[in-house]
Amino acid sequence: MTRFIALLRGVNVGKITVKSADLADMARGLGLDDVRTVLASGNLAFSSSDTAAPLKKRVEGGLRDRFGYDAWIVLTTADHLADVIDAFPFPERDAYQPYVLFGSDGKVLEEIEAATADLPNADERVERGDRVVYWECPKGASTDTPFAKLIAKPKYKSTTTTRNLRTLRKLL
Repeated sequence: MTRFIALLRGVNVGKITVKSADLADMARGLGLDDVRTVLASGNLAFSSSDTAAPLKKRVEGGLRDRFGYDAWIVLTTADHLADVIDAFPFPERDAYQPYVLFGSDGKVLEEIEAATADLPNADERVERGDRVVYWECPKGASTDTPFAKLIAKPKYKSTTTTRNLRTLRKLL
């Protein structure tokens, strides 16, 4: 059995509400084991003997069927998540938020990384990692910085999602 982490995109913001208890119930209904949700921002940990590709499709289908929205997730393993957390490249600072942008398409992450060279200088740091992009920005500015505006583009909606480093630690 492998421990997986499903990071749901765009839930509990706007018009899409997915309660943690309902998310866990949906996951159990899909035959997933050791199901646990973390916070109310679409974080699902579970175990399965299946491989990632069919699991991703199954979870996305379950979300569409149960909650009636066009669901996208980034699926990773707990081992990968632990490595991502350990590799966070910036020292944590009180006035800044540490984020990790996860992607399910390597080409999209490459595109985002390349586009950062053209961004105006801002009080934020960005660095590529293993299937992620690390990002640090001032607290209260996570939607206003040049990088935030870049990753908010609709073309990245189906393949990326961002989590605070502190939230990620709770998932393990």
